[in-house]
Amino acid sequence: MSAPGAAPADARIPVMVPWLGDEEARAAADAVLSGWVAQGPRVAEFERAFADRVGAEHGIAVSSCTTALHLALIALELGPGDEVVVPSLSFIATANAVRYVGARPVFADVEESTGNLTPATVDAVRTPRTKAVLAVHQGGVPADVHALRAACAEWDLPLVEDAACGIGATVGGKSVGHGALLAAWSFHPRKVITTGEGGMLTTDDARWAERLRRLREHGMNVSAAQRHASGKPILESYLEVGYNYRMTDIQAAVGLVQLGKLDAIVARRRALAARYTELLGAIPGLRPVRDPDYGQGNFQSYWVLPAEDFPVGRDELLARLSQAGISARRGIMASHLEPAYAGHGAAPLPVTERISRDSLILPLFHTMTEAEQDRVVAALREAAGG
Repeated sequence: MSAPGAAPADARIPVMVPWLGDEEARAAADAVLSGWVAQGPRVAEFERAFADRVGAEHGIAVSSCTTALHLALIALELGPGDEVVVPSLSFIATANAVRYVGARPVFADVEESTGNLTPATVDAVRTPRTKAVLAVHQGGVPADVHALRAACAEWDLPLVEDAACGIGATVGGKSVGHGALLAAWSFHPRKVITTGEGGMLTTDDARWAERLRRLREHGMNVSAAQRHASGKPILESYLEVGYNYRMTDIQAAVGLVQLGKLDAIVARRRALAARYTELLGAIPGLRPVRDPDYGQGNFQSYWVLPAEDFPVGRDELLARLSQAGISARRGIMASHLEPAYAGHGAAPLPVTERISRDSLILPLFHTMTEAEQDRVVAALREAAGG
């Protein structure tokens, strides 16, 4: 399971390294040399290819997953007085997007095995003011969207999927995002595929797709690409207040190459994750993330949850790994505990707080070698007293 271009044995092991190379560089250069570097034909091609990959009718490329989430909530016409159930166990952008439209995020707990919302955890906090549910496929572990969609249908609530980490993960053999009302995706460098920065919205609703494309471009009724392609003067109109949430053709060119590598990336990550799980099985008190019964993850993050009686705490474990030349990170944040949400109020979230307090993310990247994995496992074994 060795990989080309391996680093020296004593080099620091990073948490994540995007798998980028000459092909992406050439694609970006070709976009630059074409003279069309803003949102244009490569963005449209990337939208079609990405939507096809996840089984959606429409893709709307945007500047980030955060802006995708914002537009999704605008499409649902949410605003002041409305509540949206979200997991606290998520990057803070999930909750922030709800605040962008003036609505109130209501934090729900998650199940310990996946880190995701369930119908029961949503039901525990929904109220008559609840107008939507925003579920996250956390760390690349798919949420049980079939169960969540059924519950939301019963409650007459729309379900938005934050699939920032989800590309390449599956539920019931189909891509995360397949059949989603609205799903938001990220191409940040820590994700499985990257465009540097960037995001995507997918939906099967043609009317939403048309409006979302307007909203990302200041509310214009005709895009710049359409004006240039027409060959004749077109006077655009601005139908509503919109935003500058566009992706560039340079980013989309890189994204198309990355999308072509997706199967190889996920296969490699899953193989590395399986080896981690096998090796860590010999260390008592460490529970690694695993596939749920209903789907397969992409292992965008490989996180472990030490037992509460593990010999050292999470922060000490991070320090020991760092001393051994290994970059690891704290586990997923609990948004309700951040200063930005001080005084916001939340129901008791014991599972969220336990995972956020005690879990850590181990290095995992496409070119990682067995020797690097062995160093990580050896450091964890030593911390466990083995």
